[in-house]
Amino acid sequence: MTIDHTNIAVGKYLVSPLAKPQGEGRFEASVSIRSGRGSATHDRVLRFTGLFDSAAAAVHYATEHALGWIHERSAPTPCACA
Repeated sequence: MTIDHTNIAVGKYLVSPLAKPQGEGRFEASVSIRSGRGSATHDRVLRFTGLFDSAAAAVHYATEHALGWIHERSAPTPCACA
């Protein structure tokens, strides 16, 4: 059973965090970051090491990392002008 939380639209990306029960009340985190449409859709899935005490904590961790990944790619590139 995977716990799927609300998808989050961030610009051209759709962020889908997931928490998967691992027994003894612990959860692992992963997130899908999707962009594009139709046959041009690209889906990056990040799976994280470590276990969390709640599904909410796992989802929060996955969401924060996805937003960081998006921010890194959306930041303007510094000019290498000489």
